[in-house]
Amino acid sequence: MKAQRLKLEPLTAEAFSPYGDVIQRKGVIPEIINTGRTQKYADLARIDTNGGGTSIHLYRSQAAILPFLIERMERHPLGSQSFVPLHRGPFPVIVAPPGDSPDIQAIRGFISNGEQGVSFHKGVWHHSQISLDGVCDYLVIDRKGPEANCQDWVLERRLFIDGV
Repeated sequence: MKAQRLKLEPLTAEAFSPYGDVIQRKGVIPEIINTGRTQKYADLARIDTNGGGTSIHLYRSQAAILPFLIERMERHPLGSQSFVPLHRGPFPVIVAPPGDSPDIQAIRGFISNGEQGVSFHKGVWHHSQISLDGVCDYLVIDRKGPEANCQDWVLERRLFIDGV
């Protein structure tokens, strides 16, 4: 099986819009609250729980060693999922459009600037968070409910990230 290299492109709101929202302060005018002590950057991402509840998790991820093999993708058919890094380092974001399975030809890779998070639209195929600089923590916002909301897919072709 021939391996393919995935080129990472800068994570921008425009380029990422088919897959979800980029969570960032850049370009947002904050509201001043709490007697002037706090800047509130509101409505940075759409959270879609499709009638389920909302849950917030902390994920601690081990660093990936490059080159990193992308073997699987997952999707959440019933609601969105968000990754907000609690570290300041860039991290890759790997996505593919919604569908019955991830289209290997349509997989795209983005690299955050270290201050951005992402919120995947319902049904978008994505890789789990990939940390590059040691152990990294992420705040994850997800749908909760009695229905299964995570589908996993093993890719039929090897895909590598070999540098950022």
